[in-house]
Amino acid sequence: MRIVVCVKFVPDIQSDRQLGPDGRVVRDGGDGTLNELDENAVEAALALAEEHDGQVVVLTVGPDDAVDAVRKGLQMGADEAVHVLDDAVAGSDAVGTATVLAAAIRHLSSDAPVDLVITGMAGLDGLTSLLPTAIAEVLDLPALPLASTLTVDPVARTATVTRRLDHATETLTAELPALVSVTDGLNDPRYPNFKGIMAARKKPVTTLTLADLGVDPATVGTAGARTQVLEAAPRPPREDRVLVTDTGDAGARLAAWLVERKLV
Repeated sequence: MRIVVCVKFVPDIQSDRQLGPDGRVVRDGGDGTLNELDENAVEAALALAEEHDGQVVVLTVGPDDAVDAVRKGLQMGADEAVHVLDDAVAGSDAVGTATVLAAAIRHLSSDAPVDLVITGMAGLDGLTSLLPTAIAEVLDLPALPLASTLTVDPVARTATVTRRLDHATETLTAELPALVSVTDGLNDPRYPNFKGIMAARKKPVTTLTLADLGVDPATVGTAGARTQVLEAAPRPPREDRVLVTDTGDAGARLAAWLVERKLV
């Protein structure tokens, strides 16, 4: 079984994030990291690979620093990594990014079939959750989004997931190849140990360009974006905040405030 995990390099969630004049997230001048929700996707792939004697490839699209995201995947235990690096990708929206990732997955399939594509439920920098189903659409794969459980039957060649919604629980099954996005409730991602960190140094990281993937630069990036940010401004400071200094009765004062406004 060959599994591709799409991961993203995002600004550190604890950093002071902001939008630039072009409406894009400012990614310079701060630390970045593997998107935390993608760690659940990597863990899901590694667990399946261990169970079914499979191979895990971590894939990302982004600038030079984005290689750190796939290196983290290698440290966790992935077998190989692919980094799509091309200036023309900058400014891509969800559709453009899905186009590039889908092309990279097709490229990987030319070497050996890809049985399963796994993603996290969202990127913590954008939180749109649009990318997984967009990739599935471009690749014409069945999509099983927001999985809180995931099992694969390699004999029947099916993937089965459980989706826990607000008022229902769904069980969905699709034939492989398929795409699954997983929630952070699926598992607890492993921490890279010293052995894994050292082994990752010897694992290959393949760098690809749009030309390698046969993608027309005019269809992605700012040139091909189907959305446009017209204006972005910082959130105004709240002016109706009530600050309470705890002198031993803060709990009672808070309860009285909630009761007064009929919030409890």
